[in-house]
Amino acid sequence: MFYHVKDLQFNARVSKPDPRFARVMLEAFGGANGELKSALQYFVQAFSCHNPYPDKYDMLMDIATEEFGHLEIVGATIQMLLGPVNGKMKDAVETMPLNCMMRGKEGKEELIHQAFTNPQFLVGAPGSPALTDCNGNPWNATYVSANADLSVDLRSNMAGEARAKIGYENLMQLTDDPMVRETLMFLMTREVTHYQQFEAALETIQPNFPPGALQTSPKYSNLHFKLSKGDEAVGPWNEGKSTQFGEEWLWIDDPIDEVRKTNGLVDRKPEGTSRTEKEMRKKDEQLSAEHRDEVLSATPDKDMQWCKYCNEEEK
Repeated sequence: MFYHVKDLQFNARVSKPDPRFARVMLEAFGGANGELKSALQYFVQAFSCHNPYPDKYDMLMDIATEEFGHLEIVGATIQMLLGPVNGKMKDAVETMPLNCMMRGKEGKEELIHQAFTNPQFLVGAPGSPALTDCNGNPWNATYVSANADLSVDLRSNMAGEARAKIGYENLMQLTDDPMVRETLMFLMTREVTHYQQFEAALETIQPNFPPGALQTSPKYSNLHFKLSKGDEAVGPWNEGKSTQFGEEWLWIDDPIDEVRKTNGLVDRKPEGTSRTEKEMRKKDEQLSAEHRDEVLSATPDKDMQWCKYCNEEEK
């Protein structure tokens, strides 16, 4: 049950109208990394957590709800930045409306140019935020990533929060309105907060690497294929030990020769690792059973009820 409180989480303010920046702000409203995408992503992800991970369900729903609040903050900011656009556009007789509002003929021509590049901005929904990005591309459900594997979803959320943070950071460079910048700073800060919450939640799931239940093959997990001519950059991604398995990175300097002499890598033996195929298959069975039992034990097969209600006498 959602309950709308008319007070915004943050006191969004605007010094003066700026329709051009209002259009740019649409990226945070209906863009691929905007607030609607984040809210719906966490909202959808939460459903598969309800029974097996009720604590993660609470977290995801809490953050999703906050993201809906952020969507309202962004929408309110856009509305204030548009200023009198909506009212002026209602003057269908056109005495002199946009000329005055947009600082004369030059300003009006700029606004008309924006209407051509993003018709939704002034033609489809004048004076109101629209569910598009700043170029008028409509919001798309494919922006939402929900895998039903919590370790995968949390990693996706961390990446999404990082992208959104950079988006707000870039938006701050495009406005000199101190009040708008305060709002952007708040929203940017909350992206970092959520990143840390998702990161902490991921750490409570052990093991969480590799994602899922099936282990990887030690025959291929530590191979670095040199697939370009000349010198190649060296770093911790191909030298020393791998970050999660602690395996020694092995360079395959001649990938074609390696593939041919090992029957397409099928006959290759593990090197530089203590893991064995037998041990990995045993872990496959163990983790598969654990994941299965974890979900099934928390999921009734009849007389299902999402919530338990209690009256005042039962509290």
